[in-house]
Amino acid sequence: MNVLDELERFQEAALKDKSLREEIRNTKAAVEPLSAFCRLAREKGFEIYEMDLVYAGEEAYAGMRRATNGGGENSPMLENEDDYYSLFMAAIEE
Repeated sequence: MNVLDELERFQEAALKDKSLREEIRNTKAAVEPLSAFCRLAREKGFEIYEMDLVYAGEEAYAGMRRATNGGGENSPMLENEDDYYSLFMAAIEE
């Protein structure tokens, strides 16, 4: 299973479980939030690793840049569009 599928499954579980959402939110306060988040995910049975998550974000960002004028100077700024951790956190906050 790929990291984005695992991330989606983890998000679905979090949206159904208030205590899990709280545990996930607490990872933001860690010295290394992404590592804490991924460790918690694995403890809960979701195979999410830091490097896989970062790589998936970088690949998505590169694809978006290529799709918007080849990533040239006129490309729009795509802030946080490659940061699946931040997107995940925003989704469970709603």
